[in-house]
Amino acid sequence: MDGAVVVERGPGCEWVADGPLVEPVSAVTSWVFVLAALVVVVRRRRAHRPVPVAYVALVAGVGVGSFVQHGPDPAWSDAAHDLPLAGVLCFLAADAAGVLSGRARRWWWWAVPTGALMVPVVVWPRAGDLAQVGVAVVAALLLAWRASRVPAERARVAAACALLAAGGTVGALSRTGGPWCDPSSLLQGHAVWHVAAAAALVVLAPLVTPDAPLAAPPSPGRASMGR
Repeated sequence: MDGAVVVERGPGCEWVADGPLVEPVSAVTSWVFVLAALVVVVRRRRAHRPVPVAYVALVAGVGVGSFVQHGPDPAWSDAAHDLPLAGVLCFLAADAAGVLSGRARRWWWWAVPTGALMVPVVVWPRAGDLAQVGVAVVAALLLAWRASRVPAERARVAAACALLAAGGTVGALSRTGGPWCDPSSLLQGHAVWHVAAAAALVVLAPLVTPDAPLAAPPSPGRASMGR
């Protein structure tokens, strides 16, 4: 590392040198979300169940966006990181709302709020962060309510919450200035958070319900009968 400029970047507590990856450990572990998406696809196909394409794409997108932010970190990295993350949160909230209301989930239930969240993310980043925290709380409450209504789902929701709580605790204690922050270590708390969050999304995947079918246009015969 002779001649390299070493700095500490952001909250991730990693010492990094000039190079293609701003936070190398966090960048590499970002790909665990892509692996998680592949696991969901394989498990669904083995169970002969339809693959939740939107959910899989969002989970994989979290990994790609996280790599962009922790890796090359271009000017648009916040949007790349936050868009799929907000999408996953809104998707889980919408799916739980569908189960609780007895209705099939519509694509716009999660897509519209995800798009709306991008406005503060791009224009007012701090407000965008707070908005995502709010969505995460709503998603967690809806999942908990769903689990209380559907006993068969309680174990999975509890396991996912435990993973997120454990990973979040490690990540928080390992932030820059935290008691577990060790910039020189290959074991980074934010990387642990990546693994725990990806595992939680895999655990929740079997609960994802099918999309609502698109309304089919009336057949010519049926249309003529109505005249």
